[in-house]
Amino acid sequence: MLQAARFAFAERGLAASVEEIACRAGVGAGTVHRHFRSKEALFDAVVEERIGLFADTARDLVDVEDPGEVFFRFLGSVVRLAAGSKALCEALAGVADGGCGARSAAGRDFVGALDALLARAQEAGAVRQDVTGDDVRSLLAGCVSMEQGRLRAAGSEDAQGRMAALMCDGLRAVRAVTKLPDAAGDRNETGCEVCGAQVVAARTGRPARFCGGACRQKAYRARRAGSGGGAPGGVRAGA
Repeated sequence: MLQAARFAFAERGLAASVEEIACRAGVGAGTVHRHFRSKEALFDAVVEERIGLFADTARDLVDVEDPGEVFFRFLGSVVRLAAGSKALCEALAGVADGGCGARSAAGRDFVGALDALLARAQEAGAVRQDVTGDDVRSLLAGCVSMEQGRLRAAGSEDAQGRMAALMCDGLRAVRAVTKLPDAAGDRNETGCEVCGAQVVAARTGRPARFCGGACRQKAYRARRAGSGGGAPGGVRAGA
């Protein structure tokens, strides 16, 4: 029954019904209700283990060296692991807004362990001093939700990581721009024919071929040299 609930909540979150979970488990809805007083109680039982694992991992990392990068790697790992589950997305949102997720034992452990990681990273000068634990949890929950949307839109894990990189850059004390993972949805980008830099195609008209005027001139000169100094593109002078 818990396994069936885990799959149902991962796919649909709290929108999954007790009847659907019972059907997946091959039991009647009454059997589910006999073990769990409500759908919310069953949901808490499903997500508590994973939130508890997040909390345990954060506690294990508190005393390691390089607390700044450890903090950012932990955030990225939570986003990556939670983005594939609507249940975890909703559970982290509940922790962030002080809902039932924050009041559970696993939720309280997660809040405390994440706050300890944040404090260590701030002491090391890696994270902005004006950032609070509430800020981090809100950003984390929002980031998981956005990554989940990108993951579903792309249909693969290639979409993951971009929002997490942006979140971490916003938290850093030193302004450093991380190279973002490729955006799977950026279908309008092509490579410059001269230097290979990304070129965003115009919405209308001919597709862009060069990243700027300098590369356009280089291509023009190359064509002239290749045609023996005649008009570019094989067009006759005066045509």
